[in-house]
Amino acid sequence: METNLQELCEKSCKIVLKAGAFIASQVGEVAAAAIEEKDLNSLVSYVDKETEKLLIEGLSQLVPGAVFFTEEETVARQEGEWRWIIDPLDGTTNFLHQLPVFSVSVALQHQEETVIGIVYEVNRQECFYAWKNGGAWMNERPIQVSPTSTLSASLLATGFPYYNYDYMQAYLEVLQFFMKNTRGLRRLGSAAVDLAYVACGRFEGFYEYSLNAWDVAAGVLLVKEAGGKVTDFKGGEDYLFGGTLISSNHKLHQDLQEVIQQHFS
Repeated sequence: METNLQELCEKSCKIVLKAGAFIASQVGEVAAAAIEEKDLNSLVSYVDKETEKLLIEGLSQLVPGAVFFTEEETVARQEGEWRWIIDPLDGTTNFLHQLPVFSVSVALQHQEETVIGIVYEVNRQECFYAWKNGGAWMNERPIQVSPTSTLSASLLATGFPYYNYDYMQAYLEVLQFFMKNTRGLRRLGSAAVDLAYVACGRFEGFYEYSLNAWDVAAGVLLVKEAGGKVTDFKGGEDYLFGGTLISSNHKLHQDLQEVIQQHFS
């Protein structure tokens, strides 16, 4: 299959924008009785599931035969040459509480390599997208990572553990170090957006553990195509399914990794 990745990315963005419009139309409309708790502190509503169905319906027409790996499992997870990795609503808790930030995250893999990544932040209507070797973009404008080269001048993002508390002490020690040695930390509640914001230079770095592939697959490509770096906590490449991730503007990556490794060893 000969594929024009730029064209495919642009077509995919249109489908993602439609999904985002549906999410926006449902803000404040979800009754408490319609909210399910999948796992500890992991919420889902009909909005997540219907958005996922909209995405699958549209994307399946772009790459016939492609399989899907999705958060809500509205279709069976399979292995295939082409695979979409989807989080229909990253930041569900924010959405249900009517708090920004929340997003749609869609990635396309070819033979397990991510070749397209799209993150649409619904509230600000910002669509971040990238295709392999095509750079990273936001609403038709090219984006790049921050040029900041010192921790003391950096703003970082992280995610608070909400179900796996095995590494709580290590996490708090890392948090304390970065609180004292950076301009600050933010916890937005959407890992996909955190990565998009690293890609466009709003954050110098982002780290978190207990992540899933659908949280980060699209954002990882954004960061890489924008000139940044992504590894797992050990400095390797097991960040999609390994559960730990550090992303940065590249210049600060070693500094971030050394601090995190010191406490998560």
